[in-house]
Amino acid sequence: MFPQIGFLGLGKMGSGMAARLVEAGHNVIVWNRTRAKCDPLHELGATVATVPREIPARTEIIISMLYDDYSVEEVFNGPDGLLSVPVEGRLFIEMSTLRPEKAKAIARSCGEQGAEFIDVPVSGTVGPARSGKLMALVGGSESNLERARPILEDMTRRIVHAGPVGSGSLLKLVLNLPLAVYWQSLAEAIAMGHAGGLEIETMLNVINDSGGGLSALSHKISMIVENSENVAFDMKTMIKDSQNILAKGAEYDIPMPAMSVALDSYNADHSAGLGDADAVAIVRFLLESVGSSLLED
Repeated sequence: MFPQIGFLGLGKMGSGMAARLVEAGHNVIVWNRTRAKCDPLHELGATVATVPREIPARTEIIISMLYDDYSVEEVFNGPDGLLSVPVEGRLFIEMSTLRPEKAKAIARSCGEQGAEFIDVPVSGTVGPARSGKLMALVGGSESNLERARPILEDMTRRIVHAGPVGSGSLLKLVLNLPLAVYWQSLAEAIAMGHAGGLEIETMLNVINDSGGGLSALSHKISMIVENSENVAFDMKTMIKDSQNILAKGAEYDIPMPAMSVALDSYNADHSAGLGDADAVAIVRFLLESVGSSLLED
């Protein structure tokens, strides 16, 4: 009765994840606000929906990978949204990075119509999305996780059950906090060393080969040195997630001075026109703002 998996949201991450499902043999129906982004998936064999509400009539399991809380609200509860039609018995797998409160609210809306919901944000960027090497952070019941597991296994290298609905979203914010602060601290370190005459690539390679290295850094060194336009995790998304982190910290009365400073820096980068650049552009921005230039090396 339900021959397909629905997939909504074909941005940098979603397009790779949906392609993985098609190539794994799943019959996938896709939707994206910008229709042209569906074309590569259609060429791979996916079918295309014109509005979100078409998908629940044709699928039992529906995945969404959208930009923010507002996008998720519109896709679920808008006039042509997923919940504007009968959805009893469906399982919604929401893989966007949301505030935990929004995940819980959408879960309640689904439950009121007899549908199930789990929040499953992922750790990883564009490359892991396309290669099926993401880590899934699941908030929801054990039974719903088991229902989703065969599909999640085709998109991820590891599945972590964090707790009830909202827990996956909270864990994603926990992961993103040190990442956001790390790039800011790296920018400060590189600016200090460069001001003293050290070569930028040398510093990055030494940091990467030391206790100060982060697993993601090895993939970013060339991007920083060469000012690459490749984008895995853009500045706008870093700002959105950082704002959500600070809001959650305020809710729990947890001081977050490091996160606050990092967000100020990302906002400055955005104001300078770097909103669509990768978040590691914060390194170049700080260097140039203090009068240095990578191009002089």
